[in-house]
Amino acid sequence: MSEIVTAGILVIGDEILSGRTKDKNIGFIAEYLTNIGIDLKEVRIVADDEPDIVVALDALRHRYDYVFTTGGIGPTHDDITADAIAKAFGVGIDHHPEVVARFRERWGAQDLNEARLRMARIPDGAELIQSATILAPGFKIGNVVVMAGVPTIMQAMMDIVAPKLKSGVRMLSESVRANAREGDVGGPLREIANAHPDTMIGSYPFVDDDKKPNTNLVVRSRDPEKLTAAMNAVKEMLAGLNITTR
Repeated sequence: MSEIVTAGILVIGDEILSGRTKDKNIGFIAEYLTNIGIDLKEVRIVADDEPDIVVALDALRHRYDYVFTTGGIGPTHDDITADAIAKAFGVGIDHHPEVVARFRERWGAQDLNEARLRMARIPDGAELIQSATILAPGFKIGNVVVMAGVPTIMQAMMDIVAPKLKSGVRMLSESVRANAREGDVGGPLREIANAHPDTMIGSYPFVDDDKKPNTNLVVRSRDPEKLTAAMNAVKEMLAGLNITTR
């Protein structure tokens, strides 16, 4: 079996912490990574503060195989992600000639102002993440993938960088609706989890269409046979409680 590959996400931006902007990137990245066999282990959100970004980034990049950052690579004064990344890696940062050339072609000398040129500043040694449809690039340095905060641009960047990432065996998942309250199944579910240590079993309460409390039970494993065995045990447990699954 291939090794387990892990990742963290670092979301950067005062607007996220203030609630002014609702994050739409975490869920997308989490699902994307799951689908390609990378386990997301941790998410952090930090303000537009260079020391805080450096501390958070260092903690994540030394703990996981990859770190994906979003936000802070735009044209304004508080877009400081690139500078913080350079500081964390101990490298210089300057205007990337290839990016500057693209900007000149797009805007011309008259409109290529200082603010737009900020988006061409890339840490030394970083690999650009760009395409014909992405004007201002992201970049990858070491095990850190730096992407835009705008969801559509971030998603395009993920598509570009994903084929170059190492991945492990995908986590498989099956779910069943318990038609019971979480407290009704908590005890026997613990017994099943103990009996199937190579799986992860979770319970997720919700309110159904009849306004009654209900629970989804989810079993995860990288081994399809162990997944099936654990899920069969869950269904047998529900049947023993006179609960019909559907």
